[in-house]
Amino acid sequence: MTADERLNIKRYITDRLNVMVKLIQKSTEMNDYLSSNRYIDLSDPSIQRKAKELFVSPSSENEKIKTAFEFVRDGIKHSRDIDSEIVTVSASDALRHGEGICLSKSLLLAALLRYEGIPAGLCYQRLASNDTPTGYIIHGLNAVFLSSENKWIRLDARGNKPGVDAQFSVAEERIAFPVKAERGETDLPAIYADPPSSVMEAWAKCRSHREYRFDTAEL
Repeated sequence: MTADERLNIKRYITDRLNVMVKLIQKSTEMNDYLSSNRYIDLSDPSIQRKAKELFVSPSSENEKIKTAFEFVRDGIKHSRDIDSEIVTVSASDALRHGEGICLSKSLLLAALLRYEGIPAGLCYQRLASNDTPTGYIIHGLNAVFLSSENKWIRLDARGNKPGVDAQFSVAEERIAFPVKAERGETDLPAIYADPPSSVMEAWAKCRSHREYRFDTAEL
């Protein structure tokens, strides 16, 4: 067997493991995934206005999720992609400024869906990075509950660019960064109703996206 064939087999196994990630609710109360908090502040009038704008016409649950997902993915810029100095630490911050890193964008998607009565949580990955002391960084994305399917799916509204093609998909997960096991990357299976304080405190201390280097194996 050639080196290329072994690499292709390893990639196939990794891809299958990615599909089989078992998501675990941190809270057993589904209402926790519908509530407002200081970061997912769906009680903010700007969040409510945007939700009413996005969900103006009757549509299915999946269509609502897809609409909100694509708005956050495409309509809210990733701060790193535009090299912005603005730090957005809540859903309303991200909406107000029209930008945020992955953490902020996941807060906004959760807020919009929760306002519409669709349970939404937060998930994380530990990805390889050349910009951090540990060689890894925590990346944020969402888990959304589909009542029609009675299951959670992960969505990543980070924002597409060359090499990144995240899509709304029910049958097959299509997130921004499928983990590469050969690089030591991991999917963290917990679904959080509130973002972990360690993650948000690290981001809030940053003066721009360039200072975000948070890593932990404890989530």
